[in-house]
Amino acid sequence: MAIQWFPGHMHLTRQAIAERVKAVDVVIEMLDARLPGSSANPMLAELTQAKPKLKLLSKQDLADPLQTEAWLAHYQTQDQTHAIALDAKHQAPVKTLLEACRRLAPTRGESLTKPMRVLICGIPNVGKSTLLNRMVGKTAAKAADEAGVTKQEMRYALTDAFYLYDTPGVLWPRIIVAQTGFNLAASGAIGRNAFDDIEVALVMLDYLKTHYPQSLQSRYKLGQDGKEASDPNQWDEEALLARIGKSRGGLLSGGRVDLQKAAEAAIHDFRSGALGRVSLETPQEFAQWLALGEELDAERAVRKEAFAQAKAAQRKSGQKKRW
Repeated sequence: MAIQWFPGHMHLTRQAIAERVKAVDVVIEMLDARLPGSSANPMLAELTQAKPKLKLLSKQDLADPLQTEAWLAHYQTQDQTHAIALDAKHQAPVKTLLEACRRLAPTRGESLTKPMRVLICGIPNVGKSTLLNRMVGKTAAKAADEAGVTKQEMRYALTDAFYLYDTPGVLWPRIIVAQTGFNLAASGAIGRNAFDDIEVALVMLDYLKTHYPQSLQSRYKLGQDGKEASDPNQWDEEALLARIGKSRGGLLSGGRVDLQKAAEAAIHDFRSGALGRVSLETPQEFAQWLALGEELDAERAVRKEAFAQAKAAQRKSGQKKRW
């Protein structure tokens, strides 16, 4: 089942962004470096299409560096777009962002009469508050490993001529790419009640065992007893999840595996970086997923329209019979 999550406050955030973007010079969209395509909000792309954009890949210290480079190169080819990668250890985030924004809007930010006005936005739990806290030099924005912490717009003056507007994390009303929903859930961008941990863990493990088998083998000590395969690709996802449950102490009475605890452990290991530097998508993979999602969405729209027309015809027929 497709994962969806769009709480009421996100609709208000959408309206606020649509209004604020009219008066800014540059839009920074923070993306999760482990899933840049899935964490790019198509609603934001629509709202900000006329503005210069800085794609800021956060959490690069958790992502596969080769895939991060591939994603940066992908974004650099887009019109009016620059891309950089940062993480929590970056020593000079203010200087880096100032330079990147001035590259996109060179006539702004040099004086009080022409200040640089920047809107920073992104999905929930992508690291905006953590970055802002480091940039401002104090705990100015509440940071937590939980989707949907920031609830209102905030303004920061990074210099006398550089204003940064922070908005709450926002998703979009309907996710049409199935893999995107799973990747967002794995990263922590979606509220816990909107997805099934076991399903998300199985999809994540299916990807990781193909692309990062050594990370799984190393983390969960596969094959050490000499009785089981050391290569994760020789395991199906359910067996691999059960093995993770055993290795992490997720056992119930009678030696049964608590798959819920196993799934939570696997997802936590991904989020915390315990699996090493891994990414959940490449630019090419995401392009394929998006094309399929758009195709299925178009078919859904046709079916919906046909159903609406059939219902209208049925109502019309019923009215004629009454007469």
